[in-house]
Amino acid sequence: MFNKFEIIAAQQLNDGTLTRTDALTILRSNDDELMELIAAGSRLRRAHFGNMVKVNYLVNLKSGLCPEDCHYCSQRLGSAAQILKYSWLKPEEAVEQATVGIRAGASRVCLVASGKGPSNHDVARVADMVDRLKEEHPQVEVCACLGILKEGQAEKLQAAGVDAYNHNLNTSESRYADICTTHEYEDRVRTVGHAKDAGLSPCSGLIVGMGESDDELIDAVFALRDLGSESIPVNFLMPFDGTPLEGTWLLTPGACLRILALVRFACPRTELRMAGGREMHLRSLQPLALQVANSLFLGDYLTSEGQEAQADLAMIADAGFQVLGATPSADHHSGVTLRQRGAGTHVAPNA
Repeated sequence: MFNKFEIIAAQQLNDGTLTRTDALTILRSNDDELMELIAAGSRLRRAHFGNMVKVNYLVNLKSGLCPEDCHYCSQRLGSAAQILKYSWLKPEEAVEQATVGIRAGASRVCLVASGKGPSNHDVARVADMVDRLKEEHPQVEVCACLGILKEGQAEKLQAAGVDAYNHNLNTSESRYADICTTHEYEDRVRTVGHAKDAGLSPCSGLIVGMGESDDELIDAVFALRDLGSESIPVNFLMPFDGTPLEGTWLLTPGACLRILALVRFACPRTELRMAGGREMHLRSLQPLALQVANSLFLGDYLTSEGQEAQADLAMIADAGFQVLGATPSADHHSGVTLRQRGAGTHVAPNA
């Protein structure tokens, strides 16, 4: 039977370049075709990453109080979201938080701080944290996410032992002014370039579900491809109350899967991470998303809670995948819970 997605996958396995026409075919596929799309995307994922899932862990070094006006962000200037707000964690606190994620199976720790960009003092502060973290956990990768970098700061982070730098493009260049006015799209592109030039692995991704068109989404994905992003986190908008995008619910689980598939087809060899908002948008289809994505954040995010870490690890194992760098564990079954509600009792049934 003719399967257009398998044909596109075969082209990508032969080092093809995804066209806009094929990208639109992926995004506009119907529900009857969804499993064929995921199966074809899985061919690419397994060809380059096998059955491994890279687990990442976020540490929010400094929360809230940001002078930028990014419309999607709970930490933005003027946000009324009732989030935790605090200044810089002490180095020992940051290491303690990171250690929790590492012990749970994370092979990369992402150190994140709100703000437009770091001062040189902030860079030195993070360098101290990284030094302490790698002294205790020499095998762990460290990704820093500190905002827009000035000249020379990426080199200082690289010299301190930082492995990667995250700075998301978030959306297309043509749409950027609609979601932020306090800096420009080019500032983000320039920062990714600084990181790359300094020898840091460039990590840059998206936020989807903000009202972008299919063409704008494709523009953003192709820009990440052209930028050479080695890790692409796909965030699904979390419409925090108290932000300009509160109440914005535009995604379905199927749409999220198509977006992840688009990124996989466009960037077959790139680490693809299902990131913030996956629980509320992919919902019960999260395990299916692992067929195209090979990476996720474990546990909580910057200002919102995520799925329980043990549930994440169980989901990975139940889907037939292994955590990168971890020793496979024995299967653990919970016991049978005896019914104590519904028929024959005075307790309401489970319905």
